[in-house]
Amino acid sequence: MKCTIPKEIGSLRNLEVLDLGSNNLNGTIPLEIGSVRNLEALSLDGNKLSGTIPIEIGSLRNLQWLDLSSNKLSGTIPKEIGSLRNLKELDLSSNKLGGVLPQEIGNLKSLTALSMDANNIGGPIPSILFRLTNIEYLSLGFNRFNGSIPREIGNLKNLTSLSIGGNKLTGHIPSTIGRLTSLQILDLSSNQLHSSIPLEIGNFSALGNLNLSDNKIRGIIPDELTKLSQLQYLSLSSNLLSGQIPFAIGKFFNLVSLDLSKNKLSGSIPTEIGNCSELRNLTLNHNSLDGTIPLEMGKILWLQNLDLSHNNLSGTIPQTLPPMYLDLSFNNLEGEIPTYLQGHPPKSFVRNKGLCGDVKGFPSCSQSQKHPPSITLFVKIFLPLSLVLPFIIFGFILLFKRQNKNLKRNSRAAKNGDVFSVWNYDGKILYEDLINATEDFHIKYCIGTGGYGSVYKAELPDGKVVALKKLHHSETEDSAFVKSFQNEAHVLSTVRHRNIVKLYGFCLHKKCMFLIYEYMERGSLFCVSRYDDEAIELNWTKRVNIVKSVAHALSYLHHDCTPSIVHRDISSNNILLNSNLEAFVADFGTARLLHVDSSNRTLRAGTYGYIAPGELNNWLYFLLRSMVLLSKT
Repeated sequence: MKCTIPKEIGSLRNLEVLDLGSNNLNGTIPLEIGSVRNLEALSLDGNKLSGTIPIEIGSLRNLQWLDLSSNKLSGTIPKEIGSLRNLKELDLSSNKLGGVLPQEIGNLKSLTALSMDANNIGGPIPSILFRLTNIEYLSLGFNRFNGSIPREIGNLKNLTSLSIGGNKLTGHIPSTIGRLTSLQILDLSSNQLHSSIPLEIGNFSALGNLNLSDNKIRGIIPDELTKLSQLQYLSLSSNLLSGQIPFAIGKFFNLVSLDLSKNKLSGSIPTEIGNCSELRNLTLNHNSLDGTIPLEMGKILWLQNLDLSHNNLSGTIPQTLPPMYLDLSFNNLEGEIPTYLQGHPPKSFVRNKGLCGDVKGFPSCSQSQKHPPSITLFVKIFLPLSLVLPFIIFGFILLFKRQNKNLKRNSRAAKNGDVFSVWNYDGKILYEDLINATEDFHIKYCIGTGGYGSVYKAELPDGKVVALKKLHHSETEDSAFVKSFQNEAHVLSTVRHRNIVKLYGFCLHKKCMFLIYEYMERGSLFCVSRYDDEAIELNWTKRVNIVKSVAHALSYLHHDCTPSIVHRDISSNNILLNSNLEAFVADFGTARLLHVDSSNRTLRAGTYGYIAPGELNNWLYFLLRSMVLLSKT
């Protein structure tokens, strides 16, 4: 039997409260509802009402509570809803409403709760919304909102809950969000937000639930996050976060769920995790974590779900882990699977070659230890050595013959200017890979140009990304360019400092000259600081760190290198930033080595230890701009 709201309801002129929620009502909201002028509360939630929201609803000027949630209402939100000046709570969630939020919604100055989630509402979040300074609860999640999060969001200082996840929001998280010091719930998940986690997030002293998952947030997990002493639920999963899990994570004494999965985190799991005694869920899978599983995890007695799969963890499984659901697959664990965990399905332990125990698909530990130590030693060491030794001897003979040939070849190559040297820590960078990765230096891979040559981005077959600085063919005819190029290769191959860009290798040949650098994701300091939307990420702390990093690099070049090196071309263009906005000095084309036994006073590029007035102005401009941008926040 289908039940509808009768038109006769309009005759109830003195009705103040109408609650028809969860009554399986069908049909539409009758237009006559606008005649019930004394209504203060109207609840039609949890039905099957369809059609549009009638514009007549704007006649209910005494209305304070309006709940039309969990129906099948469609169309747009009528602008007449802005006439409900006494409205305190508005819930239109879980419908099929589309269009955009009407500007008239900014008239609802008394509003304390607004729920529009789970609809098809799109467009940018209107800035007029952030004039509703009495609002405490704002939920716009799972719609089609796009654009960036407005900076005006910091005006809603009474907010205790903000949920705008499940949209198409882009850009960075504005630092002004740190003004919302009363927040208890913050959900920005499932958007396309990038940049880093703002340090101002540490201002949320009352925050209990933080969800930034499924975005493109990069950088490290800031220590400021650990100031959130009331936090119970934290999810940063499915982002691009790097670095280590902070040791201060042990300060989350009230944490119930921690999800850092599907990032690029490295290092070991901090032992301080054992201080999070209230944890029920710990999910760290799909990272690059190494080291052992901390014994301190045994102190987390309430732990019900533990997922450490798809990492590089080694060592044995602690005997102290509490019984729970767990996944330790795809690691480098070894030793016996503890007896009390052997009831778990085999998939919880697969792809750990060193594990043994009474689990299907794994060898028994007694079988793996049945050979006497002497036999095991022979099998593991002497037998393989006897097989490999003839090949080693044969290899030395070939190497000796090849070195004799190379001596002759190198003498000829020196005359022709043919020098090729490519190296890095794993020895996998090859000339052919670089050419293939850039499609023979196609323009689409070019990410910038310098004083000489162009810079290309190259992704190698193993996933490593490097930057290539290539000298143009016309520039190879100019001895000055070639000399600068050779000079840069020579200088960078002799220095090692954490704030100097790493040189992986070089190729010096008449037909092809290029240098292979560590790739810096954020580009030059000049590019980042010239645009407000990017420069705003450089808070005062990061800017001071940039200056300190450059100073450390220059101090190393001047005082710790033998002979000393002077860069002679320091500018914001030659300071590169990685994904964490850490600074690295680059472009050593004009650098010179200072020999203590020779004169260094007459210099073509300028005086050693001297910054030209123009570059000094650039640095002053950078510092002044820092203060201006910070004042805007």
